[in-house]
Parts: sequence; structure tokens; C-alpha cells
Amino acid sequence: MNIKGTFLTITKSTVIAAFGLEKWNNFMVKMVEKDKYFKDNVIVTVTLVPVEKSILLLDGVIDEFFNGDKKNSYVLFGRIAAKFALSEGGFYHYLMQTKDLKTFVETNLPKIWSIHFDGGFVTARLENNSVLINITDFPVKNQYYEGFITAYYRQVLKIFGRKSTETIVRSLSAGKNDLLIKYVLSARTSWTKKVPRGRGQSSLTIE
Repeated sequence: MNIKGTFLTITKSTVIAAFGLEKWNNFMVKMVEKDKYFKDNVIVTVTLVPVEKSILLLDGVIDEFFNGDKKNSYVLFGRIAAKFALSEGGFYHYLMQTKDLKTFVETNLPKIWSIHFDGGFVTARLENNSVLINITDFPVKNQYYEGFITAYYRQVLKIFGRKSTETIVRSLSAGKNDLLIKYVLSARTSWTKKVPRGRGQSSLTIE
């Protein structure tokens, strides 16, 4: 199963903004030494990259720049990825133009998945004041990656204008056959949160 190369574009931009181009380049030298995939393949936004390679790279970034804090850093990168792709000026901002919440949830949230991945199957439904996202046929059983996905969709809802709190109802990493996430929506609001970059750095702000 593959993910579009936009993940690398987003990761690279984030690291360079926080730590500088030289440190990114030095990190990629290490990645090339670690796995020849990153030497033998030129990755652009439309490149299909094996998901396990994207996880290998993100794990490396987190170990190198974020003190190995996978739990919080995967959440951070999930939110950054959604903002990068779907905010105004992003690659897929057109998917945010729908005004009707039910249509947005049940039609566009699955589309967002299929834009990024060439496998897995997503359904989404609006029930009262909750959004239920169900992901099946997804081979990755990684609790941190589930945190990435959960944070990504929470940020998508926030960009749409609905803040939410989420609960993972069923988890692939816990041995279930699917990933089921429930988001309870709150009233429309805007908010800003500062997230630590890493030791010795100022904060990244995710709105």
C-alpha cells in the first residue's frame, strides 16, 4: 500500500521551517545510508511511496528533531499535514468548499483519504452531533500512525469550522479488524495552540 509523496513535501517544509535547510540535508544523508530507497527514488508530490517507507522517514525525523516523542509528534504531523493540504492555498482546498456538514462528512472525508492513499477503505457518517470515521483494509497496525490519522481528521474538521474531541472506538493496533474513530463536534469556534518543536527551539503554532 502506498501514500502520495505530499507527505515528504510536508515533512521537509516543516523541518526546514523549524530547524533549517542544512539540518534537513544532513538528516537525509543519514536516511540514504539507512535505506537505499531514499537514494534510488526521487520523491515528488505525486510519487506513490510505500507506507512503511513513509513511517520509516517520519520515525527518523522524530528521533532526530523531536527527541523521539512519537506519541505527540505523530499527532503534530497529522495536524500539520491536514493544514498544509486543505487550508486555503493547499493542494486540496477545493474539498473544503462544501457548505453542508453532512455532505462534507459523508462524501468529502472519504475522498480525502483516497487522494492520499491507494488502498484502505473509508466510510464516514454524521450521527446527531458526532462524526464516525471507519477505516478498513488498512495494513498498518501502528498506534502512532493511528494517532496521525486521528489528528489529521480532527484538523480537517477544524478547518471546516467544527472543533471536536475524538475517541478511538476500535483500533487496528489493538488487534481489531478496523479503525473506528468518533469525533464529538462542538460549536463553531477558532483557536490556536502552541506545540513544542523540540529541545532548544521555540514553538510551532497550529491554528
